[in-house]
Amino acid sequence: MKLQRLDLVGLGLLLATALTWALGESGWLRSAGSASATFILVLALVKGAGIALDFMELREAPRLWRWFVLGWLLLVIGLIVGVRLLAGR
Repeated sequence: MKLQRLDLVGLGLLLATALTWALGESGWLRSAGSASATFILVLALVKGAGIALDFMELREAPRLWRWFVLGWLLLVIGLIVGVRLLAGR
């Protein structure tokens, strides 16, 4: 049985979600400060890109659609970071 790309991406998403959950339950996220927030946001970006490119099948779509969806993802994460930085002042 050969695993397809979609199977591997799905497995990666499951593992990333399990890792995020395990880190949250361990208390590391509270003690690591901004490093943990950065890690979680990078992981969210990778997971979102995997979903958009493979499950939404944008990998084969016109470049404009990929840029639009991935740009939206970057914008949302950037807004989260911006609000967090402004709230920290």
